[in-house]
Amino acid sequence: GNFEGIELLDKLWIDGGNLSQYEPGSLKLIKKINHMIINIRNTSVFSTIVRDLLHSVVWLEVREIMFSIPAEMQLLRVMSSSFADKVSFKQALLTDSTVPEIVSILEDMPKLVEVEMTDCRLLGTGRWKTQMQANQSQTLRVLTIEKLSIEKFYLFTDLQTVEGLLSLLTKVTVENTKVFLVPCRLSRHLLSLEYLDLSANLLGDQSLEHSACQGGWPSLQILNLSQNSLSDFEMTGKSLSHLRSLIVLDISQNNFGEIPDACEWPKTLKHLNLSSTQIPKLTTCIPSTLEVLDVSANNLKEFGLQLPFLRELYLAKNQLKTLPGAAPIPNLVAMSVRRNKLNSFSREEFESFKKMELLDASDNNYICSCEFLSFIHHQAGIGQVLVGWPDKYVCDSPLAVRGVRVGAVHLSLMECHRSLVVSLICALVFLVILVLVAVGYKYHAVWYLRMTWAWLQAKRKPKRAPAKDICYDAFVSYSENDSDWVENIMVRELEQACPPFRLCLHKRDFVPGKWIVDNIIDSIEKSHKTLFVLSEHFVQSEWCKYELDFSHFRLFDENNDAAILVLLEPIQSKAIPKRFCKLRKIMNTKTYLEWPLEEEQQELFWFNLKIALKS
Repeated sequence: GNFEGIELLDKLWIDGGNLSQYEPGSLKLIKKINHMIINIRNTSVFSTIVRDLLHSVVWLEVREIMFSIPAEMQLLRVMSSSFADKVSFKQALLTDSTVPEIVSILEDMPKLVEVEMTDCRLLGTGRWKTQMQANQSQTLRVLTIEKLSIEKFYLFTDLQTVEGLLSLLTKVTVENTKVFLVPCRLSRHLLSLEYLDLSANLLGDQSLEHSACQGGWPSLQILNLSQNSLSDFEMTGKSLSHLRSLIVLDISQNNFGEIPDACEWPKTLKHLNLSSTQIPKLTTCIPSTLEVLDVSANNLKEFGLQLPFLRELYLAKNQLKTLPGAAPIPNLVAMSVRRNKLNSFSREEFESFKKMELLDASDNNYICSCEFLSFIHHQAGIGQVLVGWPDKYVCDSPLAVRGVRVGAVHLSLMECHRSLVVSLICALVFLVILVLVAVGYKYHAVWYLRMTWAWLQAKRKPKRAPAKDICYDAFVSYSENDSDWVENIMVRELEQACPPFRLCLHKRDFVPGKWIVDNIIDSIEKSHKTLFVLSEHFVQSEWCKYELDFSHFRLFDENNDAAILVLLEPIQSKAIPKRFCKLRKIMNTKTYLEWPLEEEQQELFWFNLKIALKS
């Protein structure tokens, strides 16, 4: 190919599995290649291409090459002159016999800082005959091994032959490689190691104690032991307690279960990841020096640890129903309570975290109550604090707004202040009733209701009782205050007349135990006439009103002369209640008998009254 004029390439990938020839110098014109990927199985062609790129490649990645024949390794010796910073092997094949050669080549590379091996295979048990020692000028600092397949890993040796190469390494990753033990001697040779990742391996409590022995990993600051076989939380802390520089520890995805109340940890520990470790409840075993704590996915129902230096807290995928209290964690800056059982949180809870900058409370089932919505809508700058706002905050209830984003919901006044609205309605109804009662009292509504009932009762009966049922000549309606005149003068005069008149008096003739209104109605209907003794007392008497009311409905409506009015004393027209409009009319249009005070005129009065009763 012709690469003339190309001086800089970010990435060059040569995938030539069947490539058998290469014209030397074709790539030599390129001055710099940031990432070079070579997938060539022919070692001779591979060697020629690398020779052209000795000074231009920054990161050399070798794929699907077989380092299985020691004789072919001489062709690869050209790599030792490469100025690459990083070398990666992917899907390569190594053997016990070729590993020392590869190490030797990598040692001689003048600028090599990082070596990476991904998805490679090693045929052997680590019995390398040559003792490998680091050169004084060795620049290698980072070693990464991911998914290295060692078929007989359980027979692998203690790696004494490579101990001399380890003292200058600062960052080592051995991930998903079935590591079950790091020999103590090897750990003690990792003098400069600051970062160690042993995740997704087979380390147990006993093997960790041996691997992190006294004097091992003396400079270690970051340790990842996630997804191993650890189960004793207290023993894990004790095994690592001597690491005086340890700051970050990841022991997530181990199966610890319940943890004790007291543990021993490195005093420098600030970051601890305990996510997915089956811990049902947190105790004071958690070190109080922490600045970052991750206890996600542990089925926790509460959090109340006293962690005065904590700045970040991750509680996602637990069972919390409320936000943790702010008092035990006063310096918290960021918190995640995503995917818990949070229904809401109040302004007081939110504002109690004085230094909070980020809160991830997304993916919870929020009850969009009026109080919660009022807080959300009126809290200044809440959108900058809530992570995932507004898309990840959705109402679960009320049913009418389920699935709607919290920020988009606005409940009505009735929904928000139901008790207040109900109270106001009740007060209004009570006020209306009070007004109606007052108006009814003023305009005699009760009287009209009572008389309507009496009238309906009377309407059910025949308008005129049969002759055989007539018992009295007259029913006398009078006020109790006028009883002396009625009972001692009128009754004596009429009942002792010749022939005598039969009068019906309520005191004497009403049926005991019978409703008084029924007594009045029956007495009027069983009498030829109804004799009203009118006076100032009469129009003020409640029962006289009933008697007069019935006559008002029954007798006056029939337009007959069954009613006889006797005026015992002069009555002003205005003294008669306005509701008795027909009585007023009758008194204005018909003649009534007036009781005279002069004795000589009383004979005429009695004569006229007897004539009226007989008519």
